[in-house]
Amino acid sequence: MRARPPASAPARNRRARRLRPLVLGLGALLAVVVALAATGVWLARDDDAPVLRERCRATVAGESTSMSPEQAGNAATVVGISVLRGLPARAATIGIATVVQESGLRNLDHGDRDSLGLFQQRPSQDWGTPEQVQDPVYATNAFYDELVRVDGYRDVEVTVAAQRVQRSAFPEAYGDHEAEARLVASALTGWTPAGFTCRLREPEALGALGDDATPSLRAQRVRDAVAQQVSAVEPQLVAGENGLVLEYALGEGEEAARQAWALGGWAVASADGYGVTEVVVASSAWVRADGGAWADASEPLPTGTVRVRVSA
Repeated sequence: MRARPPASAPARNRRARRLRPLVLGLGALLAVVVALAATGVWLARDDDAPVLRERCRATVAGESTSMSPEQAGNAATVVGISVLRGLPARAATIGIATVVQESGLRNLDHGDRDSLGLFQQRPSQDWGTPEQVQDPVYATNAFYDELVRVDGYRDVEVTVAAQRVQRSAFPEAYGDHEAEARLVASALTGWTPAGFTCRLREPEALGALGDDATPSLRAQRVRDAVAQQVSAVEPQLVAGENGLVLEYALGEGEEAARQAWALGGWAVASADGYGVTEVVVASSAWVRADGGAWADASEPLPTGTVRVRVSA
């Protein structure tokens, strides 16, 4: 398994703008928001108004890192599977730092020699078939299978833990991405509630509705993906919603609340790929049509409860 060689200075600069933490003072942030609102470019709802490019962001304690919707969906898989497996947030940090270095958070169909997928795993080194290592769920589980065998992986440096799994020709490179990996891991494991946002265009309609007993096509896809990637809890369909709304009740207490935010973060980060239009976690809501920022929910839910609405 070989990682990509360290990038040239111009490439590093481009990547830094894309993935490195971005810190804005409160005054500067407010100025940007006011300017966007005044010019009508914040996810305008009419076809003639300009629209900002789709972007997702993890923000923790005033620091943030941004990524494309494609990268966000892959980050959701890598972090979500760590949550499903009951691994510590440290494992998610190591996983994200690894895929940022190996593939830029993209599921590549090429690489050095026979390296493929998010983790650039090589079939010739017994990571699986080409089809398997290009399946993000399979590849992520294969990575964590090896990571948990590394003695003390929770305590050693990120680059050391990643290298013991990856056996890269550039072992120090993983540590270059630890800062942004921590932000993404904290936001998507639920340790930072409302820490992950996405600003997206509205999805195209499929016209495939369900009913009170049958999820719509998109809702079924979300249900199946959640079961594979972030939570084993079986959802219920919300009555009167044409099979478009799934409700997850994860229990009571602090751990259930954190798990709910992990599931909610996964749904937001995966929204582009699954047509998610609204996510409610307890008393907070992410609404795609409203610009993608978390706000107070119009209909709060009990702590530990998550609702995910998809487009028809």
